[in-house]
Amino acid sequence: MKLENPLTEKKVKKLRAGDKVELSGYIYTARDQAHKKLNDLIKKNKKLPIDLKDAVIYYTGPAPSREGQVIGSCGPTTSYRMDEYTPALLEQGLRGMIGKGPRSEVVKKAIKKNKAVYFAAVGGAAALLSKSIMESKIVAYPELQTEAIRLLKVKNFPVVVINDIYGQDLYEIGQNKYKEELG
Repeated sequence: MKLENPLTEKKVKKLRAGDKVELSGYIYTARDQAHKKLNDLIKKNKKLPIDLKDAVIYYTGPAPSREGQVIGSCGPTTSYRMDEYTPALLEQGLRGMIGKGPRSEVVKKAIKKNKAVYFAAVGGAAALLSKSIMESKIVAYPELQTEAIRLLKVKNFPVVVINDIYGQDLYEIGQNKYKEELG
């Protein structure tokens, strides 16, 4: 399924755990340090440096680009490292996240409550994923270097829905199916 950002509630309602999606439009990058800075601003009721309404954050710290490249290798980071900060960002309007690995129960409940979605990108395919990135610019926290918040323009960026607004979790579905097959 092809999906264009911004990622509205209407679009998210159509997604189910297991759906393969090609995402196009603008997404942000942010990892641990940037998430902490954003949460510190939220706690102080200060304005965020980015607009999270219907936005998607990709958990990645891209490698430096080589000559002629928009961006270097750009693979997903393990998502649970952002779990401490995620519910507050979802409350600010964040609609989607891209990473790898399972999320905590607290985050899964926040995804459902805030009608958001968690996508997984394939780990180990960073160079391939970077080919779907058309533009990249740092928009916040340049002092964090590779962990700065970037705005990426992506085209047909391949992801899979892991957690949907209905409480489904593709990892759990897969494990249960495997257990049933073992009998």
